[in-house]
Order: sequence, then C-alpha cells, then structure tokens
Amino acid sequence: MKTYRANVMICAGTACVSNHSLDVRKAFEEEIKKRDLEDEVQVVTTGCNGFCGAGPIVVIQPDGIFYQFLKPKDVPYLVEEHLLKGRPVKKLMYVPPEEEVPIPKMNDINFFSGQMLVALRNRGMIDPEKIDDYIARDGYSALVKVLTTKTPDEVIEEIKASALRGRGGGGFPAGIKWETCKRAEGEPKYVICNADEGDPGAFMDRSIIEGDPHSVLEGMAIGAYAIGVSQGYIYVRMEYPLAIERFKIALKQAREYGLLGKNILDTGFDFDVDIRRGAGAFVCGESTALMASVEGRIGEPRAKYIHTVEHGLWNRPTCLNNVETWANVPVIILQGAEWFTSIGTGDVSENPWGGSKGTKVFSLAGKINNTGLVEVPMGITLRKLVYDVGGGIPKGRKFKAVQTGGPSGGFIPEELLDLQVDFEQLDAAGSIMGSGGMVIMDESNCMVSMALYFIEFLVGESCGKCTPCREGLRQLRYFLKKIINGEGTVEDLEEIEIISETMQKASLCGLGKSAPNPVLSTLKYFRDEYIAHIEQKKCPAGSCRALIKYEINESCIGCLLCKKQCPENAISGESKKLHIIDQDKCTNCGVCFSVCPVDSIDIISGGEIVYHHEALEVENDKETSV
Repeated sequence: MKTYRANVMICAGTACVSNHSLDVRKAFEEEIKKRDLEDEVQVVTTGCNGFCGAGPIVVIQPDGIFYQFLKPKDVPYLVEEHLLKGRPVKKLMYVPPEEEVPIPKMNDINFFSGQMLVALRNRGMIDPEKIDDYIARDGYSALVKVLTTKTPDEVIEEIKASALRGRGGGGFPAGIKWETCKRAEGEPKYVICNADEGDPGAFMDRSIIEGDPHSVLEGMAIGAYAIGVSQGYIYVRMEYPLAIERFKIALKQAREYGLLGKNILDTGFDFDVDIRRGAGAFVCGESTALMASVEGRIGEPRAKYIHTVEHGLWNRPTCLNNVETWANVPVIILQGAEWFTSIGTGDVSENPWGGSKGTKVFSLAGKINNTGLVEVPMGITLRKLVYDVGGGIPKGRKFKAVQTGGPSGGFIPEELLDLQVDFEQLDAAGSIMGSGGMVIMDESNCMVSMALYFIEFLVGESCGKCTPCREGLRQLRYFLKKIINGEGTVEDLEEIEIISETMQKASLCGLGKSAPNPVLSTLKYFRDEYIAHIEQKKCPAGSCRALIKYEINESCIGCLLCKKQCPENAISGESKKLHIIDQDKCTNCGVCFSVCPVDSIDIISGGEIVYHHEALEVENDKETSV
C-alpha cells in the first residue's frame, strides 16, 4: 500500500457539500498536481466531520490541523504554506476562542476533545465510498470473527451482556430483541435498518450512513447471522440522496468482496440487503408503519400488542434497529461486552433495562455556537454537552432550554442543566432520549411558540388513523394558537392537560402517545410564560406577533436602513434624524429589528419593553469562531 507524507481530508457530508466542499477538493487536486506533489500528498474525501457549522472543513493529517470555511481561492496559498513550506495557515484555522494556542490542532478544540467515538469511530478518517479504507480500520473483522469462531447464540449473549439499547428512541435492549426474534416461529425472518430520520434538527443517522455505510452493513450482517436471517432491508428517507447513493456503493462493494450474498467467506452463511426509500412520512419511523411501507402499503401503524419480532414484515419475525444501533455492533464484538458496559451509567448486571451503557450520538442545533454532530458517553451532563462540547450560546446570551428527543420529546430548563443525559434521567425530567436530536433555545425563544411549532409539525405528520392523535393534535394546536394570539384563558390550560392525558393513554402508536410531551414539559417548567400570555397579554420573549409592537427609541442615528427595508413602508424619517413607525401599517414582521445596526428598536409587549436586539453579523467574523 502506498504511503503519503500528508493526507488532505476533505469533508463531503451533506452540510459541507452544500457549501461547495467538492469545489475545494477539485482545487486541491489541481494545485497538488500543478506542484508535482501527487506522490507525496493524498486527497481523501471523507464523510461528515461533525463540526457542521464550520464547513467546508479540511483536516491535514498526520498534523491534525483543522481548517474551516475554506474556499477554492484559499487553496493555492494553503498548499504553498502548509504542504510545501510546513507552515500551517492560522488565519484559515479554527482557533479555540477560550485558549491561546500557537498552532491549534483538532485535539485542542473542545468540540472534539470532549467526545468519545464508537459509532462514529471512522468519522473523518476514511473515504466512505472505498471499502478498502473501512477494512484498513478493522472493518468486517467482527463479521469474520463471529462467522469463524462464534455460534449464533454466543453472539446474542454478547450483545445481551453489553446492555446495548436501541438508539432510535425506544431504548429496548437489542440482545433481548434479537433473541426473541430468533426464537419466534415462522420463516423466513428479516432484519431491517431504520434510517427514516424525521425529527426536526436531527441528522445523526444521515451522517453515519454518509460517512461510514459499511459499519451499518457489518452490524446488520452480524445480527442476521445471530438471528438466522438471509434477507435484510434498509429503509432510508427519500430526502437523503447522498446517504442512499453511498449505501448503494457500499452494497456493491461488499458483494464484490464476498461479504454479502451467497456463502459469505465460505461459511455457508447467506445474507443480502436491499434498499427501500421512504416518502418522507414522519410516522414511518414507527416500526409497524415502516414495515407496512416496505411492503408497499400505506405507512400506518398497528396495535402494539402484536410484536414485530413475532409478526413483522409480511407477518414474519422481524428485527428492526436503527442506524446507530447497528453501527455499534461490530465494535462490541471486537472489544467485548465488558468494555462497552464500562462506559455509561447504571447497573445492568441483573437487569438489562437498569442502565444506559455505551455512547450516544447527538445533533446539536438551534441557538448554540458549535452546531454539529457529537458522540459522548452516556451520563454526560447537559451543561458539559451544551457549554464545553457545544461552545455555549451565541452572542453571550442566556441558555433557556434544550429540547431532546424530537417532536416526541420535551423541553428541559436551565435549572436541570446538571442532569445526566441517559434514558432514565431524561424520562424522569419529562423528555426522552429519542434518536438524539437536541435543539437549544436562548432567552429570545418563546416556549409557548416552541410548543406550537412541534405540535404543528405533528399535525401534518399524524397518519390520522386513530382519533386521539388526529383530533387531539388539532385541539392542542387550537388552544396554543388562542394563547399566542392573546385570546387564551386559564381554563384553556386545564383543557390542554386533559387532551394530553387522553392522547397518552388512548393513541394507537408511540407518535400519538408522546405527542403531548412538548406541551406538557413547557407547562411544567415554563407555566409562567403561559400565564403571562393569558393574563398580561404579554410575550416575555417578545416573539409572538399578536402581542408585541416595535418602536424606535431616542438612540436612532437615522441611517435609513429600517426605512428602506420595511416591506409595508411603515417607517418615516429623514437621514440622521429620529425615525417613527406607523403602528397602523406595521405588521410586526421584525425586519427593522433585524437590520438596525444600533440599539434603536424596542420590542413592546404587555406595556413593557422586551429587548432582544440582534445587530447584523459581518460574514468575516466567522474566521475566528463558529
């Protein structure tokens, strides 16, 4: 195998590709060829590097130098300075804002140093479209191990001992699911990878597939061997074209290498995988709806007392796990259950439900400096995740809440920032782990509006099969809109709680049962905001348009920006003189507030000033921090 003195690792996950990282790659290839460095420097296209808000990202290895926001025009200078003269270009790097580091490397960045990679073990280290890269990092070694040295029952016992719980939201012990499916009557049996990731702000599964598809295929093959399955399916969202393409490439390569198909590695084990594309229905993330969709039927859930491990796909025993769960399996086989259970929280010696072992992949989105994908040990505190790994809240604002678990999850307030992130404690706080989406909110977010946002999402995504979910969601939306428009009553809060309890008890599937979580958690922790909307006709965050108005204060410098940008021509005034907003014309769109370069726009709600001014950002500020 050819060796190089330097490797230019270019992120080609969805976020970086959308920011033209492939153009950056082309520029590197052309410049390296121009400089006759092709025998010394290799350009490698990787999957998602995790630091999604800093793309396009390039990491020079083995130096460990992390470059951000690169453009093709930066490449000639970077090649000249770093690859030819050995002088890393600091002005193109990410420089940790809290530290003075002469030449910062990836390990100096809290975003990376605070993580522990298991499911994301190959992140940024391999070309996801080259099976040899995966094999070079012990890829398919776990499959070889189980096929040549372990019985199917021994594999299941290893997964049970690891206490691996499903990472898709339910948290069911994977080993028990595998064992139940294996023992269920009926042939053939199936395994499915659920890659139908639909939560707002979630992109964990997509990034794993785009960056390391073979880890998922290997995990599925190991599970299929343990359960006694010859056919598997991957259910991927249609909105993930890059993930689908890389899965297709990985499947073709694995078949060519004899790692999928008939008589794998001459062991007599047959297993292959097909891709099924979902049409973007959130409810198809639910196991029975997903299986109906795979069969070509409408994606509607069925009663949960019929277990899919016994009667799943085509009424046959079916084992479904999500992308991250399957990606953990090869590592557990190679490292052992004891190693895996040394990470995380709880005691699982007698009860597989008794803890949260291993790591968890989260997507950090919303009002946070370090937007991106992280993998951390179970049990990390929310504070460490938000402030150390996530870099805190932009512009020095105050943290208000974090929403975990997607639309089925809840909002966790500032007073619970020291909560450990695991299945048990999130559930006790009124939220869930879910698939790992985390949306962070600051003081400018209205919690009533945020609850409505997720309810609106679920109204559109409910399949409508059962009355409690279908009608309950519409009623919750009705009452939340009343409150946001200043028309709510205290009695409406009681109605909301009654409707939510009914949905939790009577809905057919997990979507309906968990749908009230965003509302109930905001009522629990932010009830004062609901009361302010109802009794004072005030939005404390200054974001509900029906309850606010904008006024220009005496600090106005008469720059004319707000006047020029106002879509309703509601602002009058001359250059360098105080401007005035005509309240009869103003629609509270907030454009004036957004463009004002000084603190001249006040938000008035309930007769008081609610102030959350944001001056225009200068794009060049992104050179020093994300």
